[in-house]
Amino acid sequence: MAANPLRNPLSRHCLMGLLSLLFMISTLHTALAASSTSPSNNIHTYENYIKTACNSTTYPALCYKSLSPYAFKIKENPHHLCKTALSTTLKAARNASSTVKMLSRKIAGLARLEAAVIKDCIVNMENSLDELKQSLNAMKHLNDSNKEVQLENIKTWVSAALIDEHTCMDGFEEGGWVSAPVKNKIRNSLVKIAWLTSNALCLINNLKH
Repeated sequence: MAANPLRNPLSRHCLMGLLSLLFMISTLHTALAASSTSPSNNIHTYENYIKTACNSTTYPALCYKSLSPYAFKIKENPHHLCKTALSTTLKAARNASSTVKMLSRKIAGLARLEAAVIKDCIVNMENSLDELKQSLNAMKHLNDSNKEVQLENIKTWVSAALIDEHTCMDGFEEGGWVSAPVKNKIRNSLVKIAWLTSNALCLINNLKH
């Protein structure tokens, strides 16, 4: 009579080992499949969401370039999108304000009117920074209570920041008081800020109450 392989301790041990190995292979395959596809699929989904949202802005290419690095943070959340847009704009505005101040100290022999225009620009940039800070803080604490009023306040602050930025740039265009080298150096640092602010305002305007 043939021996039952299942009664043989060695056979049972081999069978259990084989089953355990198969289970481990299956689990590993599932984990690898999830790790190799999910993040890739998610990042493309999030980037497409940002690209679609940016298409509604004044400067869509800059919008996508500035926000796509934060795709995993933004996901497909419009509030996260607006907060990130304001945050990146505020950071860039701080850098631009520092650049204007630095240039005003480094450029020797500024005429009196040149110095006055730059001083006014610095004041405008400080106002813009303050308004962007207020809007970002309000966006972070946005809730269902009086949400419509809160959003209107945010829009007002961002609009005011944009006006201050344009006022700063207009000062270099009017009157011809500022020499071309000075004007170009400072204006180049401000144009991007105004574009980012404009994009942030567009995204906020698209938020639903």
